[in-house]
Amino acid sequence: MSLQLPARSSERLRIDTSLAIVNIVLLLIFFFLVAGQDARPPHDISLAKTSQLAPSNLPSPLLQIRSEEDWLLDGQPILPDLLAAALSESDEVLHLVIDKEADANLLIKVLDHPELVNRDVRLVTLREGSAQ
Repeated sequence: MSLQLPARSSERLRIDTSLAIVNIVLLLIFFFLVAGQDARPPHDISLAKTSQLAPSNLPSPLLQIRSEEDWLLDGQPILPDLLAAALSESDEVLHLVIDKEADANLLIKVLDHPELVNRDVRLVTLREGSAQ
C-alpha cells in the first residue's frame, strides 16, 4: 500500500505583515501627538512691570487712549475726528498706548479708524507707576 501525500505547492506560505505595519504607524502617530503638545504654562503668569519711565523717552507721535473719547496725541488732548488732520503732516509710525486693563473692543475700534487703516501702528507699553 502506498501513501500519497498532496503535491507541494510551488508558492511558499507568506506571512502577512500589514497588521504589524499598521500597529507601528498608529504608535508613531500617538507618540508624535503626545510629544508635539506644548507644555502647559503655569496658572500664575505675571506680566512684566516697570516702576519708572520718563515721558521724554516715549516715542513720537504717541497716541494715548484713555477711553473711547479721551485721546491724547503727544500729551495734548485731541478729538478722534481731528486725528487725521493732526497726523497729515507726518507719515511716521504712530505709537499707540492703551491701558492694559482696557477692553479689547476699544483697541479694535481705535485701529478701525480710517486715519489709522493705512498707517503703521505700534503698540507701546508703559510701565506701572509711570507718568502719563
